[in-house]
Amino acid sequence: MIRRSSTKKTGTTNPSASADLSRTASGKAVTKELERIGQLFNSYSNRATNMIEPEGIEALCSDLGVDHTDVRILMLAWKMKSEKQGYFTLDEWRVGLKSLHADTIAKLKKALMDLENEVRKPSNFLDFYSYAFRYCLTEEKQKSIDTESICELLDLVLGSQFSHQVGSLVEYLKCQNDYKVINMDQWMGFFRFCKEISFPDLKNYDPDLAWPLILDNFVDWMKVQKS
Repeated sequence: MIRRSSTKKTGTTNPSASADLSRTASGKAVTKELERIGQLFNSYSNRATNMIEPEGIEALCSDLGVDHTDVRILMLAWKMKSEKQGYFTLDEWRVGLKSLHADTIAKLKKALMDLENEVRKPSNFLDFYSYAFRYCLTEEKQKSIDTESICELLDLVLGSQFSHQVGSLVEYLKCQNDYKVINMDQWMGFFRFCKEISFPDLKNYDPDLAWPLILDNFVDWMKVQKS
């Protein structure tokens, strides 16, 4: 008669069970993070509209220790994919803060420094630059921005990288009378100009290439200033 061997429980764990526990713990952590992100939103939002409005953004900036005109606030709006200037919805807030892993003011303050480095990467900056223009289109079906606002926006988003080019562009825009507003094509042309054209000698600027007319006029104006 063959004796059946007895089985003993061992200390080994089931890999599948361990993975399930890990996923459960991870899911709970994400849920807790989203709860804290939501609570942070509520501390700045208008309960009636369920949005963070300009007053709430100013309070947020005060807690972060930055001015509401600081470029990092525009970068934060870009990270949230915010659609309306001066307003953050709960969904936008969640998207931005979750991607930044920031569920407290202290974490968000640190994340803003890292965000600036992220935006400055060439792979991200073009998208941020075009977003900055779209974000300033505050009226329905608006396609252009007044030159005074464009001067401020140019300085905000490009001034630190291309201070001489931006300074001259702003000076030109303020003294010329042909353009009252700037469209997206012209806006993107300004960035391309700053990146590609030797400045201030302009020796590689070719007016026969597909430059917006405003840049041909700007180059002519620059040459007159030199002469």
